Amino acid sequence: MTLTVPDFATSGILVAGDVMLDRYWLGPTSRISPEAPVPVVNIQGSEDRAGGAANVAMNLTALGASVALCGVAGDDEEGRVLGELLAAAGVRNLLEKGAPRTITKLRVLSRNQQLIRLDREEDAEALAKVSIEEKFSQGLASANVVVLSDYAKGALSNPQVLIKAAIAAGKPVLVDPKGADFSKYRGATLLTPNLGEFEAVVGPCNGDDDIETRAQVLRTEFELDALLVTRSAQGMTLIDANGATHFAAAAREVYDVTGAGDTVIATLAAALATNASLHDSVALANLAASIVVGKLGVATVSRSELRQALHRRGTGGRSVLTPEQLLEAVNEAKARNERIVFTNGCFDLLHAGHVAYLEEAKALGRRLIVAVNDDESVRRLKGSSRPVNELGDRLAVLSGLASVDWVTSFTDDTPLTLIEALTPDVLVKGGDYAIEDIVGGDWVESHGGQVEVLTFKEGRSTTELIAAIKRLE
Repeated sequence: MTLTVPDFATSGILVAGDVMLDRYWLGPTSRISPEAPVPVVNIQGSEDRAGGAANVAMNLTALGASVALCGVAGDDEEGRVLGELLAAAGVRNLLEKGAPRTITKLRVLSRNQQLIRLDREEDAEALAKVSIEEKFSQGLASANVVVLSDYAKGALSNPQVLIKAAIAAGKPVLVDPKGADFSKYRGATLLTPNLGEFEAVVGPCNGDDDIETRAQVLRTEFELDALLVTRSAQGMTLIDANGATHFAAAAREVYDVTGAGDTVIATLAAALATNASLHDSVALANLAASIVVGKLGVATVSRSELRQALHRRGTGGRSVLTPEQLLEAVNEAKARNERIVFTNGCFDLLHAGHVAYLEEAKALGRRLIVAVNDDESVRRLKGSSRPVNELGDRLAVLSGLASVDWVTSFTDDTPLTLIEALTPDVLVKGGDYAIEDIVGGDWVESHGGQVEVLTFKEGRSTTELIAAIKRLE
């Protein structure tokens, strides 16, 4: 399956649900308390993160989406901190300050292991008395998709009102459900229960077929378009009118599953808001989940991380970027001290000489960029009969090579503007070029980089391939 990471900047998402503040106290432990058989932690650091529905909002902003958050918080220090976190991330704050106190979860960690969690929260009935409908209506107009994040803390005590308002406005509603009564989510577009939550409603399931059968009954009964059942190490199963589709979990070490469900529904919503298909949106959400479980605590995933994960998996279409997207990716790679190699050409009929050349270029650094002349540029350089392959095909073939990290195109006769914008560490050309004649070489060297000339594999060229084809004709 070919997957690409869409431009989430066009996504407008309204998140409503139970918000909370996640606090972490961190420190080493080397002894057991003489007062009780528990470890003594010497607290040396702390961190605050947005949790619950607020974590869904943070995941969405990390992807680049535009987000409004509706929920209930207290007019207290924790509520102030939560507001500051949301503001720093660019989340539109539509929180009602009607709760006596902000829900807070304090986790004490030592050596990356959680030793205890301390919760401070109000009774759900107290939060249920605070209406979020007015704030929800304020955020609905600018949303493409609505997410309801239910942690059974009271903010979503009457989800039907919100679901009906959103559906009437033509906005899909995705729900991360809680509890054994899914009837309260009737009419929603999609529910994302984990397997335990799903079985709490339908009973124990015996394998994939049983999950599909019971999910179809549930989908029909509650007028849902689809269900996405997340199954930890077994991946995810999407059940809709077309049947069931299973998405295998990416094989990797699981570090912390905290907040993984928030990442799943956030990525799913962001992708759907770009008009991506449900199938592709779920595939991206599955990939995002595989990334976030490798992080400590409540965390988020970026577009760059999704693109890198697609690249590692060898998924087609993974690396074709616009110059603007490429600049973002290069800046992130440089921040990780990755050595950037740049080369360019027409790459019309890809052959063994190209492959060997690109592999040699990749060996000079950590990331290889291939910039490709667009069709008009090729015609100016090679004549009216070229290119044989149009730009889209040339980009697609190059992006499938293991040695190539990112592919982009340029319209000028030379990539000088692109080279100056990216400032790679290594500039590479093939053939009989003299280093001093390579376009962009002076710029790269003046910024501390190097210029290299490599050779194509002897006896391999596009011109020779075209001549051979003509002889066959």
